[in-house]
Amino acid sequence: MYEGVSCLKNDSLFKPIKIGKVEVKNKISMAPMGAFGLVDNEGCYNQRAVDYYVERAKGGTGLIITSITKVENELDKVVPGIIPTVSVNPGRFLMTSSEMTERVHAYGSKIFLQLTMGFGRSGAPGTLLAAQPVSASDIPNYWDPTVTCRALTTSEVEWVVQKFIESAAIAKKAGFDGVEIHAVHEGYLLDQFTLSIFNRRTDKYGGDLRGRLELPIEIVQGIKAAVGEDFPVGLRYSVKSCIKDWRQGGLPDEDYVEKGRDLKEGLEAAKILEKAGYDELNTDVGTYDAWYWSHPPVYQKSGLYLPYTKELKKVVNIPVIVAGKLGIPEDAERALDEDAADMIGLGRPLLTDPYWPKKVLTNHPERIRPCIGCHTGCLGRGFEGKPISCAVNPAVGRERYYEIKPASESKKVLVVGGGVAGMEAAITSAKRGHKVTIYESTNELGGEVIPGSVPDFKTDDRRLIAWYKNEIKEHKIDVVFNTKVTEELVEREKPDIVIIATGAKEIRLRLPGIEKDKVATAVELLNGTKKAGENILMVGGGLVGCETALYLAKQGKKVTIVEAKDSILNAGKPIPHMNKIMLLDLLKKYDIKAIVNTSLLEVTDDGAVLIDNKFRKQNISADTIAIAVGFKPDRELYNRLHGKIADLYLIGDAYQPANIMDAIWSANEIGLNC
Repeated sequence: MYEGVSCLKNDSLFKPIKIGKVEVKNKISMAPMGAFGLVDNEGCYNQRAVDYYVERAKGGTGLIITSITKVENELDKVVPGIIPTVSVNPGRFLMTSSEMTERVHAYGSKIFLQLTMGFGRSGAPGTLLAAQPVSASDIPNYWDPTVTCRALTTSEVEWVVQKFIESAAIAKKAGFDGVEIHAVHEGYLLDQFTLSIFNRRTDKYGGDLRGRLELPIEIVQGIKAAVGEDFPVGLRYSVKSCIKDWRQGGLPDEDYVEKGRDLKEGLEAAKILEKAGYDELNTDVGTYDAWYWSHPPVYQKSGLYLPYTKELKKVVNIPVIVAGKLGIPEDAERALDEDAADMIGLGRPLLTDPYWPKKVLTNHPERIRPCIGCHTGCLGRGFEGKPISCAVNPAVGRERYYEIKPASESKKVLVVGGGVAGMEAAITSAKRGHKVTIYESTNELGGEVIPGSVPDFKTDDRRLIAWYKNEIKEHKIDVVFNTKVTEELVEREKPDIVIIATGAKEIRLRLPGIEKDKVATAVELLNGTKKAGENILMVGGGLVGCETALYLAKQGKKVTIVEAKDSILNAGKPIPHMNKIMLLDLLKKYDIKAIVNTSLLEVTDDGAVLIDNKFRKQNISADTIAIAVGFKPDRELYNRLHGKIADLYLIGDAYQPANIMDAIWSANEIGLNC
């Protein structure tokens, strides 16, 4: 059974619901996500986008809400080929989106087009934005505060309203069942008009709450007048901003003064917006300044928005949709049963597993591939200028090309290593019809994800391991434990294909005193093979070091991080922004100090001697020296077999230590094609 999941008590998730006059077959919606890159240079959907949304319809999703789609690209100018834009080539947009809606409808699903005004201060100059950012007022850009946004004129704002109306009319013609306005949400351009911290206008789009809501009001009323009252217009809505200060969010349970939209104002605004004509509120909390609320990372709890949506439902009568880490079916059902929402929004859970609804409906929650909250494959790729995908499901955004097809000939596959890379390669190969055996040197599957999943905030990693173990059973893959594979074993078994997934080993430092009992690796502390003292020096400020430091500090330990670089969380693969800023804020909350530009020189009886980049030494007291300076690939077996076996592959950390995504993706690629 899927960890933390029991069979659903009732069928509340699968009862129909109406949004305006449109009936949706169940209460499961695909939350809108930035599907970057699934467009052509004219801002129209490409074939990958069509396949991407159709796959979620096949999986049983009742309502699909698309990625943000711009209504214009002249004022808030975005680099072409990243985000769909209705107005660049409306005729072609109509053609490409029509195929999408027709195919989605064939599976009984409904689909709304999400329309956005753009990014404003939230757009990254030079990376996403192709011109000076604009906003409600002359305010600093979020990513580069030295860049000042230009305030839009009244006539420019009125022109954008007309673009919303025109885009909604095209959406209706293309077969969309409604539109959702990406508006009072997350601090994007339209939301910058609604928030007093950003809006200093004196025209009709500024002033008191009603004035700051004039823009979203004109949009819904204009759309209704143009396309009819029966065409639903929903609203992406952040009921609270969680802004502690400019570019600084407030942590869960932190006592701070809200400088954006507080809950009281959020509830009052919702009543005004419902009266204006909106047919649903797709609700979350947060802004870019508090981005770990809008895009909750691994450190956030499941159902983090429910306390806010429960209050929202008391003041509005239109359907309230809520997402926010509700990928465990019983959590989703509870949100409905406790009257915290009318519909459930699944974002990343429908990336990891587009068949989530059908697996729940058929009572197979254990087969749902879980989201691990990493953001690496979805939004993280967007920051790197790459199209959307998923760390644990490489087929996302390329469904047609990554479809698993039967092999022309069944072969004998030997997989060395039972970490996530080895398990992914084994499962993908088995699905194609190969006979697969995994050899694991320990008595357990999971590899380095096992110690990595020990902290209380890494439960999703444990679910991923559980999912892999279950899929191995489902596909009848043989597993041989406690066996170290040798050349002789390979020769005896005579496999057609050998996949080496032996992982990586922690780097061990060679320094005076490093052999002392007080020295432990991060993995040893997480596994419990060594115990941590009360005063810990963590050597290495990468992700492993910082997450281990947080884990120890939450136990009441005093932890200091020493890092050779000029900042922590700056080594290895880039960490998605929302994960990074929340982890940094949590380290501050737990009083974890960081000494940068400094290295470990010697371990002493009292602690350690450190040396900085100017060769200055300092003594520091510690009863545990924890080492987290990285990993090196274990290629011993691969090197021995290289040149002797034609179909020999090296994957995961054994190829290059990186992250879960790189391990799974390399394994999936080989499994698909070997």
